[in-house]
Amino acid sequence: MEHGFKPEVLDQLKRLEEKYVPLGQDLAAYLEGLYHTDFLNYWDYIHLDTLLSLQNPRTTIPDEKIFIMYHQITELYFKLCLEELRQIADNKDITATFFMQRLKRINRYFDNLINSFDVMVDGMDPKQFLQFRMALMPASGFQSVQYRMIEIAATDLRNLVDKARRAALGLQSTHEEMMGCIYWKEGATEVATGAKTLTLLRFEEKYTRFLIDFAKEYEHKNMWAVYKRLPEADQQNPKLLTLLRDLDSNVNVNWPLMHYKSAVRYLQRDPDVIAATGGTNWQKYLPPRFQKRIFYPELWSQQEVEEWGKGWVERVLEEQA
Repeated sequence: MEHGFKPEVLDQLKRLEEKYVPLGQDLAAYLEGLYHTDFLNYWDYIHLDTLLSLQNPRTTIPDEKIFIMYHQITELYFKLCLEELRQIADNKDITATFFMQRLKRINRYFDNLINSFDVMVDGMDPKQFLQFRMALMPASGFQSVQYRMIEIAATDLRNLVDKARRAALGLQSTHEEMMGCIYWKEGATEVATGAKTLTLLRFEEKYTRFLIDFAKEYEHKNMWAVYKRLPEADQQNPKLLTLLRDLDSNVNVNWPLMHYKSAVRYLQRDPDVIAATGGTNWQKYLPPRFQKRIFYPELWSQQEVEEWGKGWVERVLEEQA
């Protein structure tokens, strides 16, 4: 045993030397740095103390902390989705196998989110929610920029244009024009006047330019654009088509439907309807059948497109009755 080192240690030293020496780096200096480096702890690696300090309620009502933590968890799941979408977008030699692996992950993240949303639907005390929500105005989950990024990275931007304006907009419209007619604006208008809510105004002020640039970046590498670059045989793979349809359903039907169920539970009080914290028109914004937002319309039959979301809202209302 040379120098008292085990063979596997010598092998690793040789590999490190092969890595650093060609770059003009002193391997001994790097090893000395490693000697002085402390052991890595779990709590340091994930910044646990910082993470657990990020819940800062605006009221003393207990369930507000639950509300904050759940939304923070949601944003972390959105970040997971965006990382998978980035890997798909930036892979220059993508294969159907890689595409499906990442698509499965995204669907799994949304499955977890959808299945966990009962925390919001049934988990909070309605009386507490209706109290602390007044301290949150005009903040709204509508303002989640990561969710908007997922939508943009998943499909052609034209599919996110308000359905009533798609035909009129024309095929040569710019990103700025399409973003100006984006579907979500319709849901962030004052119910009484039709004017933009403060929620939307603040969101646009902060993110409009960023989202336009993001849309330009993903114009030719969004999920649909990457799918269309796959060989024809891969494009017809039934498993891949099912995964794309599942993503379409998860993001554009099942996820907004869970929010609708929550809104019905907390905000539907016949004969009056309580406005959402941001003043968003949730009755028309959340139901899938009204927005008819579809990432991959080419993968659905004409009847499926026409009946997009049909029946789901009525079923939810029956469940809440």
